Amino acid sequence: MSKTKSSFFCQQCGHESPKWLGKCPSCNQWNSFVEELIVKGNDKGKKDEWKEYSGNEKIKTVSINEVSSAEEKRIITKDQELNRVLGGGIVSGSIVLVAGEPGIGKSTLFLQNGLTLNNITTLYISGEESEQQIKMRADRIGIVNEHFYLLTETDTQTLFKEIKKLKPDLVIVDSIQTIQSPYVESSPGSVSQIRECTSELQRFAKETNTPVILIGHITKEGSIAGPKILEHMVDTVLQFEGDRHHAYRILRTLKNRFGSTSELGIYEMTGTGMRSVSNPSEILITQKEDQLSGIAIAATVEGMRPLLLEAQALVTQSVYGTPQRTVSGFDLRRLQLLLAVLEKRGGFHFGMKDVFVNIAGGIKVEDPSIDLSIVTALLSSYEDTPIPQHICFAGEVGLSGEIRAVNRIEQRIAEAEKLGFEKILVSKYNSKSLAKLNSAIEIVSLGKVEELYQYLF
Repeated sequence: MSKTKSSFFCQQCGHESPKWLGKCPSCNQWNSFVEELIVKGNDKGKKDEWKEYSGNEKIKTVSINEVSSAEEKRIITKDQELNRVLGGGIVSGSIVLVAGEPGIGKSTLFLQNGLTLNNITTLYISGEESEQQIKMRADRIGIVNEHFYLLTETDTQTLFKEIKKLKPDLVIVDSIQTIQSPYVESSPGSVSQIRECTSELQRFAKETNTPVILIGHITKEGSIAGPKILEHMVDTVLQFEGDRHHAYRILRTLKNRFGSTSELGIYEMTGTGMRSVSNPSEILITQKEDQLSGIAIAATVEGMRPLLLEAQALVTQSVYGTPQRTVSGFDLRRLQLLLAVLEKRGGFHFGMKDVFVNIAGGIKVEDPSIDLSIVTALLSSYEDTPIPQHICFAGEVGLSGEIRAVNRIEQRIAEAEKLGFEKILVSKYNSKSLAKLNSAIEIVSLGKVEELYQYLF
């Protein structure tokens, strides 16, 4: 006889408490506890359906020297951007969590990738859409694959029975918030259900060496829905972001046990699915005929990939008592720091000016090498003088107004040269690595912000 027990869970972090609390002791959120029923029954009935074909029942302690350090096997997809963010392909036995806003294109992206894998058996489990809806989307994508199977089911034990029959090489679950386990007496999407379903899928992935991709929802604050432990359990966390009103989407790595966490892939949403953007610098730089003030091109690096971005600034006379500071895609505190440097070291009076800064293309940048282009765009707008279109910038600005060296300068210069730029302004402290460079682009080395102003204006 199962003994029914109820417990209280924090909806933000998954902290469990035997009674209701107003404030979570783990994440300090108020009014986040909800009651959930748990069946603490006899676990003998809890049977893993896939055990018969995993062949991994024997467990023994091994010395670390006995473990062979073989390269992990990967499924290489036809999508180069997805391969890049995963660190070279989908690792066998890994569990990947992909989160993003509704309507951003998560289901489309992974349906498309599943359909392109002709040489392996893929099972697409949907708890949100009917088979007809998925078929309509597949027809729109226009790829035919006879090794691609659909299953519209939410109960984990039924899923594992079907998996045992089909024996797929890749499982895609859309979405983890709709799946429910019979061992937990609470509604789908609750903290305990998400935790239990993910742990069952994780055991299946590790014991059968089958990769599982989980598509997840996000909360209104923008974080991944469900307990924080969900992100700890999986091997890779990908964030799919972008503006629904723009065609471009960014797939960013937040956690990866098999590769770099600073990678990003760029996609364009089209009528026939997601198109990989192999040269993002071209779309992130606006094509314009007239020369305009307040625009500077930055040579930045995201992960292993060099990018050229357009930094835009607008400096206007403030009509209110307190001047505005508005940014999009850049850190507001970093902007205030750069304005203070220009005020103190350059003598520019930004104190009574409204300042607006935008990174074109809807991309968010954390690389400090963008400082030099932001400063240039601010000065260009302040003086209302356009910067020549064939110049780009790569340098970090320090508090004393010095232009500091940045890493991987050779890749930045090569990318600028490839896109047809004639000059790149860099820090003079990068001179050691620049001495060996043999490039057609002119490299201008500067030491201080005052030198930058004298050179350009």
